[in-house]
Amino acid sequence: MRAETDVAGALRGLLRPDQVLDGPAQLDAYAHDDAEWAPYARPRAVVFAGSTDDVAAVVRAAAEHGIPVVARGAGTGLSGGANAVPGSIVISLERMTRLIEVDAAERYAVVEAGMINDEFRVAVAAHGLWYPPDPASYRISTLGGNAATNAGGICCVKYGVTRDYVLGMTVVLADGEIVRLGRRTAKGATGYDLTALMVGSEGTLGIITELTLKLLPLGGREERAVVGAFGSLEGAGAAVAAISAAGIIPSALELIDEMCLRAVDEWQHLGLPHGAAALLLATVDDVGAVGAAAAASIASLMTEAGALGIEQAAEPAEVDRLFLARRLAYPALERLGPVLTEDICVPRTAVPRMLGLIREVAARDDVVIATIAHAGDGNLHPLIIAPEGDEAAKARAKVAFDRIVEDCRMLGGTVTGEHGVGLLKLPGARVELGERVLAMHRDIKAALDPRDILNPGKAF
Repeated sequence: MRAETDVAGALRGLLRPDQVLDGPAQLDAYAHDDAEWAPYARPRAVVFAGSTDDVAAVVRAAAEHGIPVVARGAGTGLSGGANAVPGSIVISLERMTRLIEVDAAERYAVVEAGMINDEFRVAVAAHGLWYPPDPASYRISTLGGNAATNAGGICCVKYGVTRDYVLGMTVVLADGEIVRLGRRTAKGATGYDLTALMVGSEGTLGIITELTLKLLPLGGREERAVVGAFGSLEGAGAAVAAISAAGIIPSALELIDEMCLRAVDEWQHLGLPHGAAALLLATVDDVGAVGAAAAASIASLMTEAGALGIEQAAEPAEVDRLFLARRLAYPALERLGPVLTEDICVPRTAVPRMLGLIREVAARDDVVIATIAHAGDGNLHPLIIAPEGDEAAKARAKVAFDRIVEDCRMLGGTVTGEHGVGLLKLPGARVELGERVLAMHRDIKAALDPRDILNPGKAF
C-alpha cells in the first residue's frame, strides 16, 4: 500500500472491492461518532471487515506505511473516540455480527464485536441466560464498541459495567498480529490481566474483534419499579443519598430532570408529571417478600426526601412504561438542537451537591442544561444544548462543560463514567491522571503500538 496515493485501491487488492468505500459522501458518513462537537477529519478510506483476518490484513498494510487506523462499531459514541484522524483508514466492524458459541452450562458466549447489544441479549435469552450491561444505546450500539469504552448502563448500579463481563477476547495488535486474551473459566489468575486493560482502551492498544462474555441466569428475579416525582433536583439527589446510606442496592436508580420530562412529553405525549423538577426511577429485582420490602423502603425514603408523589409497578409492561421516559430522554433532547454530553461520575453522597453545582453553572454561563443520570452510582449526564448555528451559545456551552468537569473533580469524581475519554475529555483526563500516570499510559501505548497508528491522540 502506498501512503501517498491510492490507499482505497490498495485495500481493494487485499479485500473484496465491495468492502472498501472512498466516495466523499461515504467517507464523511464514517468520519465521526455521535459526539458532533469533537474534531474529526475525512478518512482516506473506510473498510468493512468481515472477519478477524480482514482486520489483521488491513492493520498490517497500514502499519507497514505508518497510516493511522481507527476502529468503529455503530458510531454511537459520545466522546469522539471513533472520530477519524487526518490520513486515516476507518475499519468498521458492523458486519461482524456472528454469535459463535453459547455455553449454557458454563454461562458464557463467544460473539463477534459487531453484534448489537440488544440482539445479543435476545439471542442468549433463548438459552435461559442474561447479559446485564445495558447502555442507553443498547438497541443500536455494538458489543465491541461497548467493550472499547467500558460502557455502563441503567442496571450497572447493581450488576456492574462491561469490564465485569468480559472473560476474554480476540485482538488485532498494531503490527497486525492476532492474539487471544483471557479465559473461559469462572476464575483465572495467570499473568497480567491484559483483557481488562483492553476494555476501555478505546481502540488505542488493539482492535477487539471477538469477545467471550460472562452471562447470568435469566430467571429468578421479580422486578419492581418505584418512581418518585420531586419538586427540586436537590430533593431527588437527597433521596439517592438516603437510599445508598440505607444499604439498599437497587437494580436501577435513574434521574431525569424537568427539561427532559418536558422534551419527552412534547415528543411522545406520555402524560408525564407536569410541574415536577425531577423524576427518580428505581427498580429492585429481588424475589418475593425481599423485593417487596426493598421497594417499600425505597418508596418510604423518597417520601422522606420530599417526593410529591410515588407510583409503583410489578408487572413487566408497567415497569417498562414507567422507565420509557428515561430511555427516550436523550433522543428527545437531540430534537432541540446539538447536544454537548457530559459523563461525570461523583461519589453517591455527592450527587445532591453536584446537581446543585450544575444548576449554578447553567445560570452563570447562560446555557441550557438538562440532566439525566445513573444516579445510583453517581454517574451524571448533564446535557448542554445550543441552538443550531449559534456560535456564541456553543462557546458558552464549552465553558460550562469545562466548569462541570472541574466541579466534579472537586467533589472527588472522575471525568468519565462510561462514555470514555475520546477527544472531548482529554484536558480533564490529563488533570485527573497526573503526569506520572500519563507517562505510564504512554509507556504501555509505546510497547504495544510503537508507531502510534491505532486511534492516535485519543483516550489519554
